[in-house]
Amino acid sequence: MLIGVPKEIKNHEYRVGLTPESVAELVEAGNQVIVETNAGDGIGASDETYRAHGAEIVATAKDVFERADMIIKVKEPQAIERAMLRPGQILYTYLHLAPDPEQTRDLIKSGAVCIAYETVTSEDGDLPLLKPMSQVAGRLAIQVGAAALQKNAGGRGVLLGGVPGVAPAKVLVIGGGDVGFNAAQMAVGMQADVTILERDNRVMERLSAHFGASAKVIRSTPALLNELLKTTDMVVGAVLIPGAAAPKLITRDMLKMMQTGSVLVDVAIDQGGCFETSRPTTHDDPTYEVDGVIHYCVANMPGAVARTSTYALNAATLVHAKRIARHGWKQALAEDPHLLNGLNVCEGHLTYAAVGDALGIETRAAQEMIS
Repeated sequence: MLIGVPKEIKNHEYRVGLTPESVAELVEAGNQVIVETNAGDGIGASDETYRAHGAEIVATAKDVFERADMIIKVKEPQAIERAMLRPGQILYTYLHLAPDPEQTRDLIKSGAVCIAYETVTSEDGDLPLLKPMSQVAGRLAIQVGAAALQKNAGGRGVLLGGVPGVAPAKVLVIGGGDVGFNAAQMAVGMQADVTILERDNRVMERLSAHFGASAKVIRSTPALLNELLKTTDMVVGAVLIPGAAAPKLITRDMLKMMQTGSVLVDVAIDQGGCFETSRPTTHDDPTYEVDGVIHYCVANMPGAVARTSTYALNAATLVHAKRIARHGWKQALAEDPHLLNGLNVCEGHLTYAAVGDALGIETRAAQEMIS
């Protein structure tokens, strides 16, 4: 199979779909790989490095899209990229369609076969291709939130870990999954006063066993959330409904009870955000203020640590890329029901029910598309 890797063009997106080492594995398996020039600059991988690992370097994204049987990316295709997709071409990347009707319509119109990293599952019910970026984003959430709390950034002027004689900042993590767990780990490590809200009893037991007395793990209720917001310095929104729009857990009215200069970090912004006042921002202009509360809503947070993120992502995604390249998309999906769960759009049809529910678009069962 001829596999193509374009350079990412989203604002400050430095990751790349394949590392040179991943290219080498695909070439060794009998595939051809073309990479747009300078696609790996953000992770310190030159065109010469890609050539040394078996890739052909091409001049433009158009060259990649015109020639490749499968496009491997990181972020959702931008409008100019969606216009280059063709019927039957495989797109393997993050999509996050539920809050993005324009992208969804364009992908349906393209006739391409679109497999979304974020909805591929595993036998134990995890989202293994989303997990590495959730880990990165959870840890980054505390770093960027701590910076946003600084007075020069518009925050309360609170040091996350405090100092002897001065209490540490209060950090509230909503959701105890991969994002929430990693955010709590970082916040605890920086000696903040950490509370995690969760509703799943099994997750609460696991979190309590891990953190012990270093973090409070409490069952989430609306009344408790309202009470905690009055004294919290930083809130990390870490909720996820696979493939669906994130629930709005903090409304604009609730901001009025928060302290001026407190910070909301919405890691769920890719899925529409879990705060009513959230809107996507970029690394160029990452924060904004609503009713005295600082919002950080960068939609590609892991792009800031591109090398770590790309290698972590490839460790999870490459196994499926190799299987698709070896067997073709129909056979690969037919043989692996977990990979089939990643099929979001196929040959002119939306095939992921949660996206259809969010956008009011009729869906077809993914199984029908491989029958």
